Amino acid sequence: MDQAETRSRYRLLGLFSLALAASLYFAFAAVQGEYGLFRRAEVKAEIMQQRLILDALTAELEQMENLTTRLSDTFLDLDLLDQQARDILGYARPNELVLD
Repeated sequence: MDQAETRSRYRLLGLFSLALAASLYFAFAAVQGEYGLFRRAEVKAEIMQQRLILDALTAELEQMENLTTRLSDTFLDLDLLDQQARDILGYARPNELVLD
């Protein structure tokens, strides 16, 4: 084996090692990195959780809009008005018995 052949083998080994290290780095980044697979799974879980919160808030908003509409000037629900007066003001009729 002459010196040129040995140098060529070391150069090839160095290039192979460098390519292997770069491949391992990029594989690790693809799984663990800021935009990797694990982060993607975390983001999907967070999106699902936020959608549940959004659905709950949307339902609450619809309920409040319904109550507001039922107590508006154009549409007055007397039963709801009576219920609100009892709850907020502590209103009771003279012939009713109130238990605490």
